[in-house]
Amino acid sequence: RQYSIEVDNTDYKIDLLFYHTILHAYVVIELKAGEFLPEYVSKLNFYISAIDDKLKTPNDEPTIGLLLCASKSNVKVEYAMRGLDKPLGVATYQLEQLVKENIKELTKNNDKTRNHKQF
Repeated sequence: RQYSIEVDNTDYKIDLLFYHTILHAYVVIELKAGEFLPEYVSKLNFYISAIDDKLKTPNDEPTIGLLLCASKSNVKVEYAMRGLDKPLGVATYQLEQLVKENIKELTKNNDKTRNHKQF
């Protein structure tokens, strides 16, 4: 479920917001179905700043940002992030591989369940 945050009387939706209890830091995650675009970093930076101002306490570490894209160009990422001092990163995901692994695990679990029911 997206996290809603208001900035200057405008509501924004953060894809995922977590609090890391060991690091004592909020973690903002933005999910993008397509290729990385440089403006995504600006949006993530905006969300990090908003969380730092509105939720973070003096005892918390700086908010961490993670941008997950289907694909990325390392050169574009480097240019977009150059000069930023916030802890944020860009990574890719392989949805097809995740789906295959989940289906395989579900199938294995269903087979185990069926085997246990046969007495």
